[in-house]
Amino acid sequence: MKIVLMTDSCCDLPYSYVKENNIIVLPLTVNLQGENREDDLGRSLTYKDFYNAVRSGEMPTTSQVNEYTYEENFKRYADTETSIIYIGFSSALSGSVNSARLALKEIQQQNLDFDITIIDSKSASLGQGLLVYYACEFIKQGKDKEFVVNWIETNKLKINHWFTVEDLNHLYRGGRVSKTAATLGSLLSIKPILQVDVEGRLIPVSKVKGRKKSLRELLDRVKKNIVNPQAQVVFISHGDCEEDIEELKKQLLEEVGVKDVVVNCIGPVVGTHAGPGTVAVFFQGEKR
Repeated sequence: MKIVLMTDSCCDLPYSYVKENNIIVLPLTVNLQGENREDDLGRSLTYKDFYNAVRSGEMPTTSQVNEYTYEENFKRYADTETSIIYIGFSSALSGSVNSARLALKEIQQQNLDFDITIIDSKSASLGQGLLVYYACEFIKQGKDKEFVVNWIETNKLKINHWFTVEDLNHLYRGGRVSKTAATLGSLLSIKPILQVDVEGRLIPVSKVKGRKKSLRELLDRVKKNIVNPQAQVVFISHGDCEEDIEELKKQLLEEVGVKDVVVNCIGPVVGTHAGPGTVAVFFQGEKR
């Protein structure tokens, strides 16, 4: 049976990759300058334009994928010889996965013949994208749906998310740090090191002084926690600061010896809450 892979735009995968592999990406929405814009992986709202607007003082807001959008996309495959795997943005950070489950329940009440599995990735940005990547690779290898779903559910909490931000005020707006911490951190050039935990929540872990030290801390976290690096493709996402991660990419390849490094910009939905200058690294460890 054919497998259709679905996700949402918080996966932050390159558009070229999802297009090449026929992955269906459902867009979350960002309201910027009073206009609702779909997060379509940088096509209609470029990453550069989004981050330039935020740097100039714009304060965007975001909206999850609604139940109707899920229902319409799922129903396209009802009564067909198709299996769907949907890998969604962490339920601790968005209500999108719950909307997907409500849409599926509505479809099932219509007695449509339907084969779909909804997975709460407990992940964000290219951590979610990394799970989609693994699923896509398994499908290419001819693995069946049961294998793919079981692998994702077994391994999703091994996907490490380590990141740092340039400006704490974006995390303050999202309720992740206090106003005092944001103000003092900015004055003292304190850079937090954060992760996504096993519940899929964004949590601060430590803090260092200065940008260079924060990027070095990310590398050290990879060295400490990665398993079988020579077989791993490590993902890096960033808030429109690619020049800052060239050295990190080089170190991952040369010092850690990873198989490859994939880099992409953080999209506007995740970027609204993380802000310009965010750098995040994603890989598989024994645990988070």
